Amino acid sequence: MWILFVGLAVGIAVGLVSPIAVPLIYGRYLSIALLAAMDTFFGGLRSSLEKTYDDAIFITGFFMNALIAAGFVYLGDRLGLETLYLGAIVALALRIFNNLGFIRRAIITRWRSRQRRAQ
Repeated sequence: MWILFVGLAVGIAVGLVSPIAVPLIYGRYLSIALLAAMDTFFGGLRSSLEKTYDDAIFITGFFMNALIAAGFVYLGDRLGLETLYLGAIVALALRIFNNLGFIRRAIITRWRSRQRRAQ
């Protein structure tokens, strides 16, 4: 589980320190990549709480999410359907909120069980 937080910290640090400016035309690709990364991070955190975490699934999940989502953006650009990427955004956002809901419930459940044991 610690690899999740290390990767997140390294990514944030590199993003804050690097003077790279992304051209506006790649904004949709970057937003999809960010959502794919967040979905993978929260999915990995959820699987860690469920004690089913697997590095191979985590890494391949990230690349598959990113490739499929970027494929939606690219396909939408090629077909002239510039809003096609919204489907990928909605799907990834739903998965993120679903994972966050599970994480919240798992943390509250563990906290309550510790409180009961302390009494």
